[in-house]
Amino acid sequence: MDITLIVIAFVLMLIGIIGCIVPGLPGTPIAYAGLWVAQATDKIDFSWQFLLIWGIVTVVIFVLDYIVPAWGTKKYGGTKWGVWGSTIGVFVGLFFGAAGVILGPLVGAILGELISGKQLNDALRAGWGSFIGILFSTVLKLIACGLMTVALIQAVW
Repeated sequence: MDITLIVIAFVLMLIGIIGCIVPGLPGTPIAYAGLWVAQATDKIDFSWQFLLIWGIVTVVIFVLDYIVPAWGTKKYGGTKWGVWGSTIGVFVGLFFGAAGVILGPLVGAILGELISGKQLNDALRAGWGSFIGILFSTVLKLIACGLMTVALIQAVW
């Protein structure tokens, strides 16, 4: 039974890593679930502090995934219109696959800035900030899932 659970844990880690890039799959929570599946074996015994810390990290990253594009928009000179556009774009983009997740906040920020009366150049800068935010969020998720996978590998061997 332990081998089956360990295989399931590794599959969850793999799906989690894929979910960092593919829309619709919450990568970090899936990888975190892999830690809990591994914990259910007799072979692996993560401390409760370890699981609690990774639980907090998972929640923070999950929340940041929705906030960071708007923050990037603001950081690159976007107004509240661009921030709202970016935020709406995150959710609308979910319906359009991987391209939608990347382009939704970008287009939303640009449209929000244009609606507010900004020049195209300024709107594009705000959209670029949203794109940078998406990249940052993706890298953050990949790092977290990678570290959880490393912890699982170390626990198994």
